[in-house]
Amino acid sequence: MSVVSAMAKKKVKDRIQLVIFDLDGTLFNAYPAIAKSFNFAMKKMGYPRIGHNTICRKVGWGEQNLIKPFVAEKDLERTLSIYRRHHKEAIKRGTRLLPGAKRLLLSLHHRGYKIAVASNRSTRSSRLIIKHLKIGDRFDYVLCGDKVKKAKPYPNILNQILKQFSLRPQQALYVGDMTIDVQTGKSAKIKTVAVVTGSSTKKEIERLRPFKVISHISSLNEIIDQLNGKSHNLSKNF
Repeated sequence: MSVVSAMAKKKVKDRIQLVIFDLDGTLFNAYPAIAKSFNFAMKKMGYPRIGHNTICRKVGWGEQNLIKPFVAEKDLERTLSIYRRHHKEAIKRGTRLLPGAKRLLLSLHHRGYKIAVASNRSTRSSRLIIKHLKIGDRFDYVLCGDKVKKAKPYPNILNQILKQFSLRPQQALYVGDMTIDVQTGKSAKIKTVAVVTGSSTKKEIERLRPFKVISHISSLNEIIDQLNGKSHNLSKNF
């Protein structure tokens, strides 16, 4: 085999085949539901109400880390239990797909890409939201922080997804909205696209130098096409 043929073969093998998504702030907006359930639990436990922005900044690190900074250690498990019971219903009223998300998932699905979820949400709440938003048939695999030894920002969750599909990091793209997502992608050596529709600011995200920073998730198709060798005039940021 010639050097040129070998390089061409390697290029084909390294094409993006799998797109992995975070959930909150990336595909949907659940912040109203989270804040409502959070402050319901705070009130029930006799703690003061916390501002919406403060709550949003804590999202993405898992439910326990969301509640833990605001309650005494002895109250953590009970507060979490109240939060989870309330959130089961709140997500049905306070969660919406972000603009372009449903169309993007449909496009990727029709184009033959594998689609997975990597979220620090619990499996239970992730599946409830996915079912509520009627996007369950778009995902080939859903993996959450409560099913891995170490949740994000550790690379375990992305490594396990790669293993599930027998793929290498070069064959996947990870899409998230927070600095924790960029850290996770880098740890797993997967190209990470950060969309600025979540709780991390654009400046915070750019400081970590992800592969791409975008303002709208619909830009993802163009990024994938460029990575897979199709001709597009693609700038660093959208």
